[in-house]
Amino acid sequence: MRIEGKDIIITRHAFLRARKRGIYPDTIEATIKGGSHERFGKNFIKFSKRYKRGDVICVGEVVGEIIKIKTIEWGR
Repeated sequence: MRIEGKDIIITRHAFLRARKRGIYPDTIEATIKGGSHERFGKNFIKFSKRYKRGDVICVGEVVGEIIKIKTIEWGR
């Protein structure tokens, strides 16, 4: 996956957290590709998208030409 010309990497930690929280890989992909995103801090980015069950939030860090998704959670 690529966003803003950067490759997206989902860390093992983020994937395990998402699985534990009942967030499926296709939902993660749809959130990153079709959801809104905002940058915060110096190198961080947050992707979010609203679903019936709540918002899915993917938090990542911009490292050079890569965005590393570090955690994935349900928001309200």
